[in-house]
Amino acid sequence: MATPATVLAHGVGGRQDLPITLPQLVVAAALTLVVTFLALGLLWREPRLDRDATGGRPLPRWLARLIDAPTFRWTLRGLGLLAAAWFCLGLLGGPDTPDNPTAGALYVLLWVGLTPLSLLLGPVWRALNPLRTVHLLAARALRRDPERGVRELPPGVGLWPAAATLFGFVWLELAAPDRATLPVITAWLATYAAVMLVGAALFGAGWFDRADPFEAYGALVGQLAPIGRAADGVLVWRNPLDGIAGLRPRPGLVAVVVVLLGSTMYDSLSNAPGWLRFSQENGLHPAVTGTGGLVLVSAAVAVAYLLATAAAARIGRADPADARAVPGEIAHSIVPIAVGYVVAHYYSLLILEGQRTVALLSDPLGTGANWLGTAGWEPHTGLVTPSGVATLQITVIILGHLVGTLLAHDRALYLFPRARAVAGQLPLLALMVAYTIAGLLMLYAG
Repeated sequence: MATPATVLAHGVGGRQDLPITLPQLVVAAALTLVVTFLALGLLWREPRLDRDATGGRPLPRWLARLIDAPTFRWTLRGLGLLAAAWFCLGLLGGPDTPDNPTAGALYVLLWVGLTPLSLLLGPVWRALNPLRTVHLLAARALRRDPERGVRELPPGVGLWPAAATLFGFVWLELAAPDRATLPVITAWLATYAAVMLVGAALFGAGWFDRADPFEAYGALVGQLAPIGRAADGVLVWRNPLDGIAGLRPRPGLVAVVVVLLGSTMYDSLSNAPGWLRFSQENGLHPAVTGTGGLVLVSAAVAVAYLLATAAAARIGRADPADARAVPGEIAHSIVPIAVGYVVAHYYSLLILEGQRTVALLSDPLGTGANWLGTAGWEPHTGLVTPSGVATLQITVIILGHLVGTLLAHDRALYLFPRARAVAGQLPLLALMVAYTIAGLLMLYAG
């Protein structure tokens, strides 16, 4: 990701900031996963997580009523429209300079900021999405049911449209030429809006759930939020592990989580000196090299995942029908791993560039105005120190893999005969260790 002026560094930590050497860290992380696996095999012998989303403690009645009140929902929709309109001031009327807040608002505040927001509150982008609100208002003006379109979307489509649009966004963020300039951002957003609104007109509002990259991403991360809905729709406080365990397999789900994990891994790789030299010396346009790298890393993540789940099904002696479902059943275990990489890789970017973007949003047209009163803000760096960021990166990456290992273990107890459940998890453990080693090496390659 870049601004017109400079390439944004996603982390300020490095090998020199670690309390141990990188090889020692990699070995320690791998051993931690192995020890955790052994402990789970001995102590966690029955499925414990709520995969049917039936548990949780109901929210206080007044809070549940507030969240579900039409006034509150329309307030959120209005905020989403207002934020979109403010964003469009800079996009359509501001100068194409480093001081335009458009790139920061899209790549930092929305894309990166969506992760902590969804972790805390659930899939909030669904409530804020301005395109969903535009479709709703248009349907009401035409006196049509927004949930119904011209035709039904085939159930087999699942999340495949979201996987495609999500890849389109990460390609824009990581590989597109001049990706922080206004013409490129405008072209991508215009295409995105057209695909979303035309699809919603054809298939109804459910199209956003299946095709909007930000909604799909926010919904996946939101499964880890402490607040959610039980199967009967009641708002509850819940164990975040129960929330993510309730993520049901759908067509395209594996593709979505692979794109999330693969794109973040590639972003780490793209900052490594070796990759930068290769990009500069291979004679190809940087966009071609970047696109190839993004595709190859995502493909490697996908192949490793599919091979590991196929081996797990074989060793676990799952029935043929169940074996085909294993990749989708285990996909939820990749979500905390992807979240760990996102937090590790983008933490310093969100803190530093996020503050700068908020300051620039006070003058979206570049006229010297201070409409929001934030133009004079200077980024505070107290939360971003080399040793602090390095420690955070290590912690969240290992924690993400530990949670993923726990989720895979619990699901294996559902999928495989009890006598083969632990053995069936060995390929999944190898996958987690491989992802951990690759992620740490890429993250600290620079």
